[in-house]
Amino acid sequence: MLKMYCLIIFLGLLLLTACQPVSEKSAEVEDKPLGLLAVSKSTQTKQDNVKKSLDLSEQKDFEQANKGLIATASNEQIFNSENELVWDNQAYQFIKGDAPSTVNPSLWRQEKLNNLRGLFKVTDGIYQVRGFDFANMTIIEGDNGWIIVDPLTAKETAKAALTFAQKHLGVKPIKAVILTHAHMDHFGGVLGIVTPEQILENNIRVIAPQGFMEAATSENIIAGIAMARRSTYMYGKILPRNVQGHIGSGLGTGPAFGTFGIVKPNELISENNTKKVIDGIDFIFQNASGTESIAEITFYLPKAKVFAGAELVSRNMHNLYTLRGAQVRNALDWSKKIDQALQMFGQADIYFGSHHWPIWGNKQVKTFLANQRDLYKYIHDQSVRLINQGLNGNEIAEQLILPTALSSYFANRGYYGSLSHNAKAVYQYYMGWFDANPANLNPLPVTQSSRRYITLMGGASNVLAHAKISFEQGEFRWVAELLNRLIFSEPENNEAKQLLATTYRELGYQAESAPWRNFYLTAALELKEGVAKKGINLASMEEILRNTPVDKFFESMSVRLNSEKASDESYKILLNFTDVDERYLLVLKNSVLHHYQLSPNESRDMTQVDAKLSLTHSLFVKILIGKVGIKNTLFSDDLSVDGSIIDLISFFTLFDKPNGQFNIVTP
Repeated sequence: MLKMYCLIIFLGLLLLTACQPVSEKSAEVEDKPLGLLAVSKSTQTKQDNVKKSLDLSEQKDFEQANKGLIATASNEQIFNSENELVWDNQAYQFIKGDAPSTVNPSLWRQEKLNNLRGLFKVTDGIYQVRGFDFANMTIIEGDNGWIIVDPLTAKETAKAALTFAQKHLGVKPIKAVILTHAHMDHFGGVLGIVTPEQILENNIRVIAPQGFMEAATSENIIAGIAMARRSTYMYGKILPRNVQGHIGSGLGTGPAFGTFGIVKPNELISENNTKKVIDGIDFIFQNASGTESIAEITFYLPKAKVFAGAELVSRNMHNLYTLRGAQVRNALDWSKKIDQALQMFGQADIYFGSHHWPIWGNKQVKTFLANQRDLYKYIHDQSVRLINQGLNGNEIAEQLILPTALSSYFANRGYYGSLSHNAKAVYQYYMGWFDANPANLNPLPVTQSSRRYITLMGGASNVLAHAKISFEQGEFRWVAELLNRLIFSEPENNEAKQLLATTYRELGYQAESAPWRNFYLTAALELKEGVAKKGINLASMEEILRNTPVDKFFESMSVRLNSEKASDESYKILLNFTDVDERYLLVLKNSVLHHYQLSPNESRDMTQVDAKLSLTHSLFVKILIGKVGIKNTLFSDDLSVDGSIIDLISFFTLFDKPNGQFNIVTP
């Protein structure tokens, strides 16, 4: 019984130390009406002003996005082996015609372009499958087979995209896979096109940037629970797919949620101008790491004069800071790497990327690269100029505007990132969270300060009355600030919550940035209906977790240690992974957990440790994802406990078990 109790605790801990949890699948999204069928006069005026300020009738992008169309993708739905919906082409079919009043007209234009789905010929021997996932899959014909670039997010969508291409291009063997960078939407579907066994048997080359595996398997693992929660806001995962809800993400429609995989590269790119011949095709690689991704490459095909820009560049302003939560990116380095690409590959006649649609013509390609380069450098330089004038992040974001030459170029518009939060990111990169005003050095928590503000403003009814007047005047940012204070003072004030939800919808309808829209509308939904109580699906992450370094899970354990519970505790626990011959010593003292990997020949006297847990790495992953139950584990030869079971139990009870569904718009 003690052993079973110990394993239950261990299982619970592991389930919470995994990398980023998977959020709800689109199949679970109900088409719930959001109400507010008509927008306010203020929002309608803003939408009209957007139409006046931009040439939304410009058709060049639509011509390029449709160019080379071989076959249009049907409105099919893609399911996994459990008959769960992974990708729904039907869900976005409402995006056509003129922009409705509930969507920023500029964003509507972008999502119409993102909604063009099918197989496209880029040039002789190069094809793209677009609209089967968040990103694009590119197929390059070699002498004897295909080179696949970026096999999408999930096994199911990648397989469907490949099958669709094979239907129209014929079936050819895969000779190489290029993983341009370490984000899931560019490698997670690899097992839908090749297996590890096929890679070995057929000598398939898997090419990626130096540091790919570390970046791909460890990103977000420490703060993954919080990032996953916030990502439901950023990508609008719980919103209905309609003109009042989620219409896309700017960079694409939205990521698929199926079975994620990974394979280890057998060739790594670390230097610029690395030349390779892949199935008879000449490639020249650029190391673009440290820009949009920690590990990233672009490449050039000299014979075809084609530049593949990965996500170094894209047809929108990208994020210097990602709203789901992430480390701030270096805008200056990003700009320099784009300039480097322009110098290295400026002779290109064609550009294609990991998202969006290609560009044809040398002049157009060079203009695109130069404008993207100048976009990030302008944001960097002008933000720093204002920093040195004493402005803080909010003040910089409020006054910084792009010059017309950059802002009128559609590929620079803030459909994914925004000028506002990117300017704040530059401030954060150099100056951190503190704006040097001592009033902000040690402010009261928002719940405490909100109660005092509401009291000073004459109470909740007075604040609510003022908010209603300001709402009618279209001062939605001010209304949001007021009502946010009121709700954090009185969380059960339903009238305030309803008005704030309506305010957030208006702000969402006005937003040109799709993540901003998704944030506002998700907040509105949660104010009305509360936080969804959905479980975490880890089973789809099995292949990723198998390839995640074990010590990353111990780092995650460290940040879940409850310091109050552990204040007087001291433990040494030995974990032995028998199948990979790895052993780790966990040492807890002073409310701090350290872990040490022991060398194969390093011996430890069992009297020096409180308990020893031996299990296979394979079992570790199966327990982690819930694939193996307690009963199976108890009678498995893959697990044993030596030493004090009581100490082992006590040790594992010291760790928090967050559910990942914390409140955001209420206390």
